[in-house]
Amino acid sequence: MSKAKVVFVCQSCGTTSARWLGRCPGCEAWNTLVEERATKSGAAESKARAVETVLLSDAPAQAEHKDHRTSTKISELDRVLGGGLVEGSVVLLGGEPGMGKSTLLLQALANISGPTLYVSGEESVEQVAGRARRLGVASDRLRILCSNTLQEALDALHTQKPKVAVIDSLQTLADDALESAPGSVSQVREVGHRLARIAKSDGLALFLVGHVNKDGALAGPKVVEHLVDVVLYFDSEAGDGLRILRAHKNRFGAVSEVGIFEMAESGLIPVTNPSERFLSERSAQQPGSVITAQLNGTRPILAEVQALCVPTPFGMPRRTALGVDPNRVALLLAVLERCAGMDVLGQDVFVNAAGGLRLTEPSSDVAIALAVASSVRRRAVDAKVCAIGEVGLTGEIRRVARVEQRVEEARRLGFTRVLVPEGNAARLDSKGVVPVGTLKQALMAAGLE
Repeated sequence: MSKAKVVFVCQSCGTTSARWLGRCPGCEAWNTLVEERATKSGAAESKARAVETVLLSDAPAQAEHKDHRTSTKISELDRVLGGGLVEGSVVLLGGEPGMGKSTLLLQALANISGPTLYVSGEESVEQVAGRARRLGVASDRLRILCSNTLQEALDALHTQKPKVAVIDSLQTLADDALESAPGSVSQVREVGHRLARIAKSDGLALFLVGHVNKDGALAGPKVVEHLVDVVLYFDSEAGDGLRILRAHKNRFGAVSEVGIFEMAESGLIPVTNPSERFLSERSAQQPGSVITAQLNGTRPILAEVQALCVPTPFGMPRRTALGVDPNRVALLLAVLERCAGMDVLGQDVFVNAAGGLRLTEPSSDVAIALAVASSVRRRAVDAKVCAIGEVGLTGEIRRVARVEQRVEEARRLGFTRVLVPEGNAARLDSKGVVPVGTLKQALMAAGLE
């Protein structure tokens, strides 16, 4: 009998090697190659078969209108998905243990108007039912299967034909045809591929729950993410019981959308007014605090930028940035030094986006610069001032997109003065709008010059 062929597969990136190596040649991680039995691929056909193709002009387009999506009746989840679940889509939901992934999906399944299936490889039927009762979730259309075998999950999907299904989790299911352990790269690849194939063929909307490894990424990230249509991450950076749901990949909507939830005894509750929530604990009239408005997908959210500048006791000043790009902070410090004559390069500078939001847009530049200047001057900016604009290297303030929505959100929350770039001011109602063309003008408008 011939010896079975084995390969060594990296558990981080999926790279295969004919022999064991201490360091993966793909991702260069140490001690991640694990021995697995190679699977035999089917023999190639010697004669080419005729394959039917379709002209692009004759192919039916997938309906993108929101009316053709299935709503989960959870507003924040629907927002991040792009308006609801698309038929035949595969959604990967990742996050650290305890974030509420299973809770959110159990709530979503109970809201679906149609047959649904929850496949759990980590809990028993009694545990899932007990959690559903604690959450007040009741549905006569939701069925539960507890199994670690891929074939049983596929059989249930074929026979029950649910409208929406959840696999919790991807790393707990195993294909008996493979000898590798559940959760290995080869198992995750095969399980994910077969589940995605049945979702596409049967028009099933499928949620896959993914574990997070010690580096904070989904286990086997490239192997999994290439198989699915949507990748969502759950985290709790906002603290205070808040959970933030972010889209890192979305074939049916914007990846910049975020969903915000609050963890309560009754489950995850959508936060429909995040601006008010993030500003609720703001200390008014404190130096180093300025409000800005950034767009997360289609929704403007007001966020507080905090800065603290202190003389450095060391030769090399520290630069610490949380929730904002450290490179942009360094750029703004140099512009403040050169264009505003402010001594900041010799101080330790700490910048923070309060509440756990990430300010990824350049539109927060003016707010960051004003917060730093406020801390240096030890002079508070008026609590009713909101600053919007991108700062250039010569100190000019450049226009930003969709400024009307940002200004409207600031007015709704009671801000009486909104600093905007001069290039945007002509399209706005002048009430409460302060056009600024340079950083020096912005400092003067904020009372810091």
